[in-house]
Amino acid sequence: MRRRFGRTGGTAVVIPLALALGFGGGVWVTRQQTPAAAQQPPVPQVAQSGHEEMDAAHEARAKAFPAKTQGLGGQPFQPKLIRGVNVFEVTAKAVQWEVEPGVRREAFAYNGQVPGPTIRVTEGDRVRVILRNELPESTSIHFHGLTTPNEMDGVPFITQPPVKPGQGFTYEFVAKPSGTHMYHSHNGASQIDKGLLGAFIVVPKAGETKVASDVVMVINDGPLGYTLNGKSFPATRPIVMKMGQRLRIRYMNEGQIIHPMHLHGLVQQVIAKDGRRLVQPYLVDTLNVAPGERYDVLVTASELGVWALHCHILSHAESARGMHGMVTAVIVQK
Repeated sequence: MRRRFGRTGGTAVVIPLALALGFGGGVWVTRQQTPAAAQQPPVPQVAQSGHEEMDAAHEARAKAFPAKTQGLGGQPFQPKLIRGVNVFEVTAKAVQWEVEPGVRREAFAYNGQVPGPTIRVTEGDRVRVILRNELPESTSIHFHGLTTPNEMDGVPFITQPPVKPGQGFTYEFVAKPSGTHMYHSHNGASQIDKGLLGAFIVVPKAGETKVASDVVMVINDGPLGYTLNGKSFPATRPIVMKMGQRLRIRYMNEGQIIHPMHLHGLVQQVIAKDGRRLVQPYLVDTLNVAPGERYDVLVTASELGVWALHCHILSHAESARGMHGMVTAVIVQK
């Protein structure tokens, strides 16, 4: 994963930075050197190391990974509208999920995706979620952060019986409060770790802050590895923006440990926690997101370049072979 810079006497230097970041080789970053920069001594060459073969294998897998499979998790969920009720049909099933190039692991998925499709409704909408269990074990759905009738809370042996294999359960409630929430299994930690999770966004009646991009980022750790939206680097999908645009990231930690999310080069403005707008937003470059927490942040594309976004527990994001796990990038273009 090395980048090499050469002297060109003022000509453009083309750096395969996006390829090194694992974006399938489709994005190349071009930087124009100034005459002053061209006069600087060349960067010393790093000696060959025992990691050469690992680097080459890692890059080869990144090139081979089909672009169409990147970022599948969390796609928008199109409901059926039946007599004024937003109806979402959810099937829980075991699948083989490709978390990174050439690496498949057993997962539990809603509608074949990890994370499950994003449910997005407006505050006050009537919602019906029809769960069908095709897993080899019992399950349920809890709507994390939403206020529901007690019998719709989705906790086996407390508010409902477990939904056994081959059975189903129908949840119905009014979507409230507004904000960034989640839905996930409540039938053992391993089911969430293996992929039974998704975003549940309730848009305020008055509308939300206008942004160019609204990105759901579900953080998870467990049998699938360290993942962002069900994928590990280099399979994670980058966020592409133009200079001056504003981005919202909705962080959701469905894992079992804290993940400090660090963005290089750009500032994150925290505007909401657990679905509730903050009276006093604040600025960070690293944001601790604990299990069960959700944070909304705004990012303004103020600096050109490819900026790393990763968990700052370093073993979750890098190793001797290069970046892996909870890593993606924000690409700011002209």
